Amino acid sequence: MFARRRNTFAFWLGSAAVTAGVFLHLPMFLMAQDMDFMLAGMPMDPGMLWGMALIVGGVALAGYGLLPKRIEGTPVFEAIMPPEDAPLTRSHWLLMAVLAVALIIDIMKPASLGFVTPGMRTEYDIDFATVALLPFSALFGTVVGSFVWGALADIYGRRAAILLSSVMFIGTSICGAMPSFAWNLFMCFLMGAAAGGMLPVTYALLAEIMPTKHRGWCLVLVGGIGAVGGYLASSMMSALLQPFFGWRIMWFLNLPTGLILIALSPLIPESARFLQQMGRAAEARIVLARFGVVMTASSAAPDEEEETHAPLPPAIPGYFGTTVALTLAALAWGFVNFGVLLSLPSSLVAEGLSVGLASTIIAKSTLFAAPAIVVVAYLYSVWSTKWSLVTMIGITTIGLLAVLLRGMGTLPIVSNPIVSLAFLIVGSTGVISILLPYTAENYPIKVRGRATGWVAGCSKVGGLIAQGLSVAALIPALDIAALSIAVPAGLSLVLIATLGRETRNRDLRDLETIRSL
Repeated sequence: MFARRRNTFAFWLGSAAVTAGVFLHLPMFLMAQDMDFMLAGMPMDPGMLWGMALIVGGVALAGYGLLPKRIEGTPVFEAIMPPEDAPLTRSHWLLMAVLAVALIIDIMKPASLGFVTPGMRTEYDIDFATVALLPFSALFGTVVGSFVWGALADIYGRRAAILLSSVMFIGTSICGAMPSFAWNLFMCFLMGAAAGGMLPVTYALLAEIMPTKHRGWCLVLVGGIGAVGGYLASSMMSALLQPFFGWRIMWFLNLPTGLILIALSPLIPESARFLQQMGRAAEARIVLARFGVVMTASSAAPDEEEETHAPLPPAIPGYFGTTVALTLAALAWGFVNFGVLLSLPSSLVAEGLSVGLASTIIAKSTLFAAPAIVVVAYLYSVWSTKWSLVTMIGITTIGLLAVLLRGMGTLPIVSNPIVSLAFLIVGSTGVISILLPYTAENYPIKVRGRATGWVAGCSKVGGLIAQGLSVAALIPALDIAALSIAVPAGLSLVLIATLGRETRNRDLRDLETIRSL
């Protein structure tokens, strides 16, 4: 689904150029086998420089290919009926599977940060404060990516944003071949920008395609699979590959995983609403037909009619409170995921465990989250969207208190790190599985990408602050940090319980009368 034939050619040529650019970096990595794949201080060869040029040019070419087509003249608007009541079809299930894979791949990268820092410290001979610049740089990139890609999704389309993120994702594989720590910082910023953009756009696309009676559990299930699968995949890949190929192999995994996303791109449709706004009603009808939905004629654009004549709903002032509550919940989750969980591999290694054993412990802890996601999706769908989120924040807070008690050594049952890890991973996975779907269900289509991108970006800002403290060598001991994070986590719990609104079985068409937040 490209604007013209030349756009299709440009996208695939650009993707091929980016892939070739990454392959030109592999010889340098492979030649370092006898040195345990340590490249620190080695000069960049001409192949690497040409590879960088191909990547930059390829991303630009692919971006051109993804530019949307707008039909000149007055668009013919049609009402989408009935998208909220359509049953699940084979196309719905296929899209869920494809986007679940996309989220697993997307979440693998920030989850891998904690597994590469021990090896990076050794190779570059740097202290904890200096190595903390790496996750700081990557998380800063995810913040920028969440905000920018959320806006691009509203302007250029959901599908275009996902595919451009995937192409950039492939290019950032070369982070694994960078010979200096400074180059690693720059490339990991770009990697974060690519990874941070996919998450909010995916939820926005799903929210617009899934029917109301299935939307809740579908969004949470896909998000949960992505979160658990991403963390499990990164920990398992670390345990399997790092002992043989060193920490750099974790970044080179961007190449095959990014290519998987590109290969699956024909299965990702564009939002029918976006196609309507671009005047491409015929394409919108084709997309909707795949999901068992039809469009009926309308004399004017629904949004224009509503914005011109319909009064604002009484609930509009509550959107500010909802935004504040979701922002604080996202910040608290960021402190947990990119603060406590990100530092756990290094903390376990500091206790005397090997990188492989620490990765195995975390992988085993992650397994507890897999069945929990099914429960979370069920509760979100049949019980309450709001209170399911509150419950997951509560479990996360219990995990933080377990980390505190383990550090104090006062409760033998939490002496095993798997106990506190299980609570933290189950809780934090449940929170992020619900938080973005819940956000997407709270805002109208015109700002849904930006609103979801905002909350996703704020979830990274919490981690950015945590890593900033590490860079400044102000980070407290893990147990004290857990206690400090438990406070805002508890506050976000109270705010969601007080200010959050129930979205279960809510028709998203009801939101289209809203002009602003």
